[in-house]
Amino acid sequence: MGDVLPFKKKSLKEKHKGSSLCRDGFHKWKVVTKQQFDVKQGKLVTKSQCLRCGKTKTELL
Repeated sequence: MGDVLPFKKKSLKEKHKGSSLCRDGFHKWKVVTKQQFDVKQGKLVTKSQCLRCGKTKTELL
């Protein structure tokens, strides 16, 4: 038989590490400068990325 691996619960610090604000919708957005502006269907688009979780969004100006 194989070895038995012990499983342990994540600590509260690991479980909620840096994502509680993002889960509630309070992201910390920063404009991505290497792809700052993009033209889409003749409209100006700005790309932003969350510093905590890495989620990206695009805004039409």
